[in-house]
Formats: sequence, structure tokens, C-alpha cells
Amino acid sequence: MSPVSLLLNLLWIVFGGLWMAVGWLIGAAIMTVTIVGIPWARAAFNIASYTLLPFGRKAVSRKEFLGKDDFGTGPFGLLGNILWLILAGWWLALGHVITAIVLAVTLVGIPFAWAHLKLAALALWPIGKMIVEADALPTGSYQVRRGS
Repeated sequence: MSPVSLLLNLLWIVFGGLWMAVGWLIGAAIMTVTIVGIPWARAAFNIASYTLLPFGRKAVSRKEFLGKDDFGTGPFGLLGNILWLILAGWWLALGHVITAIVLAVTLVGIPFAWAHLKLAALALWPIGKMIVEADALPTGSYQVRRGS
């Protein structure tokens, strides 16, 4: 992690990152209690980590990044995202939006507000996403090239 990303992540924790990461962990814990919710819990734990330290990392589509479909990017992923949206996604997105509005009032908080809005979109539809280091992304496209 670069020094700039480290500094931004420390400021992020102060400006709402910690309490939103806890929200994601609560959502993941609730999903873990039910055996059926374990796939959602896995996604929520990954995004809790991303919510705690977002700078220097990026959420991307697994299908686009890996160049192939998997269980979470097909019809089951769509169904999983719809259930997630109903059960937990809307309140996590609402928490990010409220935090973004509060932060946007100050000039210093605007970049953090923008990051919360991106996380709000991710909160609505997390299945089929993966968190990668930003410098691991190839330029232009993030589809991994296979062969040659």
C-alpha cells in the first residue's frame, strides 16, 4: 500500500469508514447465522474489508476481471443480489448515502463522500464482485488475458 493510500485510509476510518465496516460485518454475521446466507456472508465480509480500507483497492466484476462466468455471476448471482437487496443491501446503502451527505457539507469531506456513494452502489448489488488491488488492474481493460 502506498503512503498516500495509507494516509487516505487512516482519514477514511475517521470519516465514517469504521462504522460502515461494522455495519457490513453485522450484515455478514446475520447472514452467517443461517446456513443459507453463507454465500452472502462471504461477499459481505469481503466488502467489509474493502469498506474499512478502500483506498488503493477497487471493486470489479468477477466476470469482466476473470473473463468467465461463475456461480455468482450467472442467474444464481442475480437471484442472490435481489435477495441481498431486500434483506440487507438497502440499509447498508442508506448508511453510506447518509454518511456521504454529512461529509459532503465540508470541502475536505467531498472525496470521502464520493467514496461512500460508490460503496452505496456496491451495497445494493455485491454478489459477483471482487476486490482487487488498484495497481493490479491492467490499463484499458481489466480482463485477464489467457494464452500467449
